[in-house]
Amino acid sequence: MNKVLVTGAAGFIGFHLVNRLLKEGWHVVGVDNVNDYYDVNLKLARLGILKQSPHFNFYKESLENHKMVMEIFEGEKPEYVVNMAAQAGVRYSIEKPHVFTKTNIEGFLNILEGSRHHKVKHLVYASSSSVYGANKKPISSVGDHVNHPVSLYAATKKANELMAHSYAWLYGLPVTGLRFFSAYGPWGRPDMALFLFTRAILEGKTIDVYNYGKMKRDFTYIDDIVEGVFRLITHIPQSDDNWDPADPDPATSSAPYRVFNIGNNNPVELNYYIEVIEDCLGKKAIKNYMPMQPGDIAESYAEVSILEKEVGFSPSTTIEEGIGKFVKWFRDYYKM
Repeated sequence: MNKVLVTGAAGFIGFHLVNRLLKEGWHVVGVDNVNDYYDVNLKLARLGILKQSPHFNFYKESLENHKMVMEIFEGEKPEYVVNMAAQAGVRYSIEKPHVFTKTNIEGFLNILEGSRHHKVKHLVYASSSSVYGANKKPISSVGDHVNHPVSLYAATKKANELMAHSYAWLYGLPVTGLRFFSAYGPWGRPDMALFLFTRAILEGKTIDVYNYGKMKRDFTYIDDIVEGVFRLITHIPQSDDNWDPADPDPATSSAPYRVFNIGNNNPVELNYYIEVIEDCLGKKAIKNYMPMQPGDIAESYAEVSILEKEVGFSPSTTIEEGIGKFVKWFRDYYKM
Protein backbone atom coordinates (compact mmCIF):
# COMPACT_ATOMS: atom_id res chain seq x y z
CA MET A 1 0.00 0.00 0.00
CA ASN A 2 1.52 3.32 -1.10
CA LYS A 3 1.67 5.98 1.59
CA VAL A 4 1.24 9.64 0.72
CA LEU A 5 1.21 12.79 2.85
CA VAL A 6 -1.39 15.29 1.62
CA THR A 7 -1.40 18.76 3.15
CA GLY A 8 -4.54 20.88 2.97
CA ALA A 9 -6.56 17.68 3.31
CA ALA A 10 -9.63 19.56 4.60
CA GLY A 11 -9.50 21.99 1.68
CA PHE A 12 -11.43 21.85 -1.57
CA ILE A 13 -8.89 20.17 -3.86
CA GLY A 14 -7.15 18.35 -1.01
CA PHE A 15 -10.39 16.71 0.12
CA HIS A 16 -11.25 15.45 -3.35
CA LEU A 17 -7.70 14.19 -3.92
CA VAL A 18 -7.58 12.32 -0.61
CA ASN A 19 -10.98 10.78 -1.34
CA ARG A 20 -9.70 9.53 -4.71
CA LEU A 21 -6.47 8.17 -3.24
CA LEU A 22 -8.34 6.26 -0.54
CA LYS A 23 -10.66 4.72 -3.14
CA GLU A 24 -7.57 3.66 -5.12
CA GLY A 25 -6.18 1.81 -2.08
CA TRP A 26 -3.57 4.32 -0.88
CA HIS A 27 -2.78 5.03 2.76
CA VAL A 28 -3.15 8.79 3.25
CA VAL A 29 -1.69 11.00 5.97
CA GLY A 30 -3.66 14.25 5.99
CA VAL A 31 -2.52 17.54 7.48
CA ASP A 32 -4.60 20.72 7.79
CA ASN A 33 -4.84 23.52 10.33
CA VAL A 34 -8.61 23.89 9.66
CA ASN A 35 -8.40 27.68 9.86
CA ASP A 36 -11.37 30.01 9.70
CA TYR A 37 -10.60 31.71 6.37
CA TYR A 38 -13.97 30.28 5.38
CA ASP A 39 -16.68 28.15 7.00
CA VAL A 40 -14.97 25.68 9.35
CA ASN A 41 -18.09 23.48 9.37
CA LEU A 42 -17.62 22.81 5.66
CA LYS A 43 -14.03 21.70 6.30
CA LEU A 44 -15.14 19.48 9.18
CA ALA A 45 -17.83 17.91 6.99
CA ARG A 46 -15.19 17.04 4.40
CA LEU A 47 -12.97 15.54 7.09
CA GLY A 48 -15.90 13.58 8.45
CA ILE A 49 -16.18 11.77 5.13
CA LEU A 50 -12.44 11.07 4.91
CA LYS A 51 -12.20 9.80 8.49
CA GLN A 52 -14.59 6.96 7.66
CA SER A 53 -11.63 5.23 6.00
CA PRO A 54 -9.27 3.20 8.23
CA HIS A 55 -6.44 4.17 5.87
CA PHE A 56 -6.63 7.88 6.68
CA ASN A 57 -4.58 9.43 9.48
CA PHE A 58 -5.20 13.09 10.22
CA TYR A 59 -3.12 15.75 11.96
CA LYS A 60 -4.55 19.17 12.78
CA GLU A 61 -1.36 21.20 12.41
CA SER A 62 -0.06 24.30 10.66
CA LEU A 63 2.77 23.90 8.18
CA GLU A 64 4.55 26.88 9.72
CA ASN A 65 5.20 24.72 12.81
CA HIS A 66 8.56 23.31 11.76
CA LYS A 67 8.91 20.98 14.75
CA MET A 68 5.51 19.33 14.23
CA VAL A 69 5.98 18.97 10.47
CA MET A 70 9.29 17.20 11.03
CA GLU A 71 7.68 14.93 13.63
CA ILE A 72 4.94 13.96 11.17
CA PHE A 73 7.52 13.08 8.52
CA GLU A 74 9.56 11.10 11.03
CA GLY A 75 6.58 9.21 12.45
CA GLU A 76 4.69 8.52 9.22
CA LYS A 77 7.55 8.14 6.71
CA PRO A 78 5.50 8.93 3.58
CA GLU A 79 6.78 7.74 0.21
CA TYR A 80 5.10 10.62 -1.64
CA VAL A 81 4.04 14.13 -0.64
CA VAL A 82 1.34 16.29 -2.22
CA ASN A 83 1.29 19.85 -0.91
CA MET A 84 -2.19 21.32 -1.41
CA ALA A 85 -2.06 23.56 1.66
CA ALA A 86 -1.93 27.27 0.95
CA GLN A 87 -3.58 30.51 1.89
CA ALA A 88 -5.74 31.19 -1.15
CA GLY A 89 -7.45 34.28 -2.50
CA VAL A 90 -6.02 36.91 -4.82
CA ARG A 91 -7.99 39.76 -3.24
CA TYR A 92 -7.37 38.47 0.30
CA SER A 93 -3.62 38.61 -0.35
CA ILE A 94 -3.94 42.36 -0.81
CA GLU A 95 -5.74 42.70 2.53
CA LYS A 96 -3.65 40.25 4.62
CA PRO A 97 -0.22 39.91 2.98
CA HIS A 98 1.61 38.53 6.02
CA VAL A 99 -0.73 35.55 6.23
CA PHE A 100 0.40 34.51 2.75
CA THR A 101 4.11 34.64 3.44
CA LYS A 102 3.73 32.55 6.60
CA THR A 103 1.66 29.77 5.05
CA ASN A 104 2.76 29.78 1.44
CA ILE A 105 6.47 30.48 1.96
CA GLU A 106 7.45 29.33 5.46
CA GLY A 107 5.03 26.40 5.39
CA PHE A 108 6.23 25.23 1.99
CA LEU A 109 9.85 25.47 3.11
CA ASN A 110 9.07 23.04 5.94
CA ILE A 111 7.52 20.62 3.42
CA LEU A 112 10.64 20.85 1.26
CA GLU A 113 12.85 20.21 4.27
CA GLY A 114 10.80 17.25 5.43
CA SER A 115 10.74 15.79 1.94
CA ARG A 116 14.47 15.99 1.35
CA HIS A 117 15.53 14.80 4.82
CA HIS A 118 13.21 11.80 4.59
CA LYS A 119 14.01 11.10 0.95
CA VAL A 120 10.46 11.00 -0.41
CA LYS A 121 10.13 9.61 -3.93
CA HIS A 122 8.27 12.64 -5.27
CA LEU A 123 6.96 15.97 -4.01
CA VAL A 124 3.99 17.34 -5.95
CA TYR A 125 2.78 20.81 -5.02
CA ALA A 126 0.02 23.20 -6.00
CA SER A 127 1.05 26.26 -7.94
CA SER A 128 -1.52 28.41 -9.73
CA SER A 129 -2.46 29.85 -13.12
CA SER A 130 -2.15 33.25 -11.43
CA VAL A 131 1.65 33.04 -11.85
CA TYR A 132 1.17 34.04 -15.52
CA GLY A 133 0.24 37.50 -14.22
CA ALA A 134 0.87 40.33 -16.66
CA ASN A 135 1.78 37.93 -19.47
CA LYS A 136 -0.68 38.85 -22.23
CA LYS A 137 -0.24 35.77 -24.43
CA PRO A 138 -3.72 34.37 -25.24
CA ILE A 139 -2.68 30.84 -24.26
CA SER A 140 -0.59 30.21 -21.13
CA SER A 141 2.12 27.62 -21.69
CA VAL A 142 4.44 26.17 -19.07
CA GLY A 143 7.27 27.23 -21.35
CA ASP A 144 6.38 30.91 -20.82
CA HIS A 145 8.37 33.05 -18.43
CA VAL A 146 6.30 34.08 -15.41
CA ASN A 147 8.27 36.94 -13.93
CA HIS A 148 5.52 39.53 -13.60
CA PRO A 149 2.92 38.47 -10.98
CA VAL A 150 0.15 40.99 -10.31
CA SER A 151 -0.81 39.85 -6.80
CA LEU A 152 1.08 38.71 -3.72
CA TYR A 153 -0.75 35.38 -3.91
CA ALA A 154 0.68 34.83 -7.39
CA ALA A 155 4.11 35.93 -6.18
CA THR A 156 4.07 33.32 -3.40
CA LYS A 157 3.16 30.60 -5.91
CA LYS A 158 5.99 31.70 -8.21
CA ALA A 159 8.25 31.62 -5.15
CA ASN A 160 7.17 28.03 -4.47
CA GLU A 161 8.27 27.03 -7.96
CA LEU A 162 11.66 28.69 -7.44
CA MET A 163 12.10 27.09 -4.02
CA ALA A 164 11.16 23.68 -5.40
CA HIS A 165 13.71 24.01 -8.20
CA SER A 166 16.46 24.90 -5.77
CA TYR A 167 15.78 21.73 -3.76
CA ALA A 168 15.65 19.63 -6.93
CA TRP A 169 18.99 21.12 -7.98
CA LEU A 170 20.75 20.94 -4.61
CA TYR A 171 19.43 17.64 -3.28
CA GLY A 172 18.06 15.75 -6.27
CA LEU A 173 14.55 15.90 -4.77
CA PRO A 174 12.03 15.13 -7.57
CA VAL A 175 9.46 17.94 -7.60
CA THR A 176 6.45 18.72 -9.78
CA GLY A 177 4.48 21.97 -9.70
CA LEU A 178 0.86 22.08 -10.86
CA ARG A 179 -0.67 25.30 -12.16
CA PHE A 180 -4.40 24.89 -11.58
CA PHE A 181 -6.85 26.90 -13.66
CA SER A 182 -10.06 28.05 -11.90
CA ALA A 183 -11.03 24.82 -10.16
CA TYR A 184 -14.73 24.44 -9.32
CA GLY A 185 -17.20 21.79 -8.28
CA PRO A 186 -19.01 20.20 -5.29
CA TRP A 187 -17.54 20.95 -1.87
CA GLY A 188 -15.93 24.09 -3.31
CA ARG A 189 -14.72 27.11 -1.36
CA PRO A 190 -17.43 29.60 -0.31
CA ASP A 191 -15.23 32.52 -1.45
CA MET A 192 -15.15 31.27 -5.06
CA ALA A 193 -17.33 32.79 -7.78
CA LEU A 194 -19.55 29.76 -8.41
CA PHE A 195 -20.36 29.40 -4.71
CA LEU A 196 -20.99 33.13 -4.22
CA PHE A 197 -23.13 33.45 -7.34
CA THR A 198 -25.24 30.37 -6.62
CA ARG A 199 -26.03 31.41 -3.07
CA ALA A 200 -26.79 35.02 -4.00
CA ILE A 201 -29.05 34.08 -6.93
CA LEU A 202 -31.04 31.63 -4.80
CA GLU A 203 -31.42 34.29 -2.06
CA GLY A 204 -32.39 37.01 -4.54
CA LYS A 205 -29.30 39.08 -3.76
CA THR A 206 -27.12 41.08 -6.13
CA ILE A 207 -23.92 39.58 -7.51
CA ASP A 208 -20.83 41.67 -8.33
CA VAL A 209 -19.66 40.99 -11.87
CA TYR A 210 -16.10 42.24 -12.33
CA ASN A 211 -14.70 43.56 -15.60
CA TYR A 212 -18.34 43.84 -16.69
CA GLY A 213 -18.43 40.07 -17.19
CA LYS A 214 -15.86 40.18 -20.00
CA MET A 215 -13.20 38.19 -18.15
CA LYS A 216 -12.44 34.74 -19.50
CA ARG A 217 -11.45 31.79 -17.35
CA ASP A 218 -10.44 28.21 -18.06
CA PHE A 219 -12.94 26.81 -15.53
CA THR A 220 -11.75 23.30 -14.65
CA TYR A 221 -14.01 20.76 -12.95
CA ILE A 222 -12.64 19.25 -9.76
CA ASP A 223 -12.67 15.64 -10.99
CA ASP A 224 -10.44 16.68 -13.90
CA ILE A 225 -8.06 18.45 -11.52
CA VAL A 226 -7.85 15.36 -9.32
CA GLU A 227 -7.34 13.01 -12.27
CA GLY A 228 -4.37 15.06 -13.40
CA VAL A 229 -2.84 15.17 -9.91
CA PHE A 230 -3.42 11.47 -9.33
CA ARG A 231 -1.67 10.47 -12.55
CA LEU A 232 1.29 12.74 -11.83
CA ILE A 233 2.01 11.53 -8.28
CA THR A 234 3.80 8.42 -9.51
CA HIS A 235 5.05 10.13 -12.68
CA ILE A 236 8.41 11.05 -11.18
CA PRO A 237 10.39 13.72 -13.07
CA GLN A 238 13.87 12.98 -14.35
CA SER A 239 16.70 15.29 -15.30
CA ASP A 240 16.21 16.71 -18.80
CA ASP A 241 19.40 15.93 -20.71
CA ASN A 242 18.36 18.36 -23.45
CA TRP A 243 17.93 21.32 -21.10
CA ASP A 244 20.01 24.23 -22.34
CA PRO A 245 21.27 26.68 -19.68
CA ALA A 246 21.93 29.23 -22.45
CA ASP A 247 18.24 29.09 -23.43
CA PRO A 248 16.53 27.65 -20.33
CA ASP A 249 13.06 26.12 -20.57
CA PRO A 250 11.14 27.32 -17.46
CA ALA A 251 9.07 24.11 -17.33
CA THR A 252 11.93 21.66 -16.97
CA SER A 253 15.56 21.50 -15.87
CA SER A 254 18.70 19.42 -15.68
CA ALA A 255 17.42 18.81 -12.14
CA PRO A 256 14.40 16.46 -11.55
CA TYR A 257 11.92 19.32 -11.85
CA ARG A 258 8.72 19.77 -13.88
CA VAL A 259 5.79 22.17 -14.10
CA PHE A 260 2.39 21.34 -15.64
CA ASN A 261 -0.81 23.23 -16.40
CA ILE A 262 -4.06 21.54 -15.40
CA GLY A 263 -6.84 23.44 -17.11
CA ASN A 264 -9.85 22.80 -19.29
CA ASN A 265 -8.20 24.28 -22.39
CA ASN A 266 -11.47 26.05 -23.22
CA PRO A 267 -11.83 29.59 -21.82
CA VAL A 268 -15.36 30.76 -21.03
CA GLU A 269 -16.52 34.35 -20.61
CA LEU A 270 -17.81 35.17 -17.14
CA ASN A 271 -21.13 36.40 -18.55
CA TYR A 272 -21.78 32.98 -20.11
CA TYR A 273 -20.67 31.22 -16.92
CA ILE A 274 -23.36 33.16 -15.06
CA GLU A 275 -25.93 32.25 -17.71
CA VAL A 276 -25.23 28.55 -17.14
CA ILE A 277 -25.68 29.00 -13.39
CA GLU A 278 -28.99 30.77 -14.03
CA ASP A 279 -30.14 27.93 -16.28
CA CYS A 280 -29.24 25.30 -13.67
CA LEU A 281 -31.01 27.23 -10.92
CA GLY A 282 -34.00 28.26 -13.02
CA LYS A 283 -33.58 31.80 -11.74
CA LYS A 284 -32.05 35.00 -13.09
CA ALA A 285 -29.24 36.87 -11.35
CA ILE A 286 -29.39 40.49 -10.24
CA LYS A 287 -26.07 41.83 -11.56
CA ASN A 288 -23.90 44.71 -10.41
CA TYR A 289 -21.34 45.28 -13.17
CA MET A 290 -17.98 46.50 -11.91
CA PRO A 291 -14.51 47.27 -13.32
CA MET A 292 -11.56 44.91 -13.03
CA GLN A 293 -10.30 44.44 -9.48
CA PRO A 294 -6.62 44.95 -8.54
CA GLY A 295 -4.67 41.70 -8.89
CA ASP A 296 -7.10 40.12 -11.35
CA ILE A 297 -6.22 39.13 -14.92
CA ALA A 298 -8.50 39.49 -17.93
CA GLU A 299 -8.02 36.05 -19.46
CA SER A 300 -6.71 32.69 -18.29
CA TYR A 301 -6.31 29.87 -20.82
CA ALA A 302 -4.25 26.70 -20.31
CA GLU A 303 -2.10 24.96 -22.89
CA VAL A 304 -2.16 21.32 -21.77
CA SER A 305 -0.54 19.34 -24.58
CA ILE A 306 2.48 18.54 -22.40
CA LEU A 307 0.23 17.12 -19.67
CA GLU A 308 -1.55 14.98 -22.25
CA LYS A 309 1.75 13.78 -23.72
CA GLU A 310 3.22 12.88 -20.33
CA VAL A 311 0.27 11.15 -18.64
CA GLY A 312 -2.31 10.67 -21.39
CA PHE A 313 -4.92 12.99 -19.92
CA SER A 314 -6.38 16.45 -20.44
CA PRO A 315 -9.45 17.94 -18.71
CA SER A 316 -12.68 17.81 -20.70
CA THR A 317 -15.72 18.27 -18.42
CA THR A 318 -18.01 20.96 -19.86
CA ILE A 319 -19.14 23.80 -17.63
CA GLU A 320 -22.76 22.82 -18.28
CA GLU A 321 -22.09 19.39 -16.78
CA GLY A 322 -19.81 20.65 -14.00
CA ILE A 323 -22.05 23.50 -12.85
CA GLY A 324 -25.03 21.16 -12.93
CA LYS A 325 -23.26 18.80 -10.53
CA PHE A 326 -22.25 21.67 -8.26
CA VAL A 327 -25.78 23.07 -8.09
CA LYS A 328 -27.17 19.65 -7.19
CA TRP A 329 -24.61 19.30 -4.39
CA PHE A 330 -25.25 22.87 -3.17
CA ARG A 331 -29.01 22.36 -2.95
CA ASP A 332 -28.57 19.03 -1.15
CA TYR A 333 -25.90 20.26 1.29
CA TYR A 334 -27.62 23.54 2.20
CA LYS A 335 -31.16 22.21 1.71
CA MET A 336 -32.04 25.08 -0.64
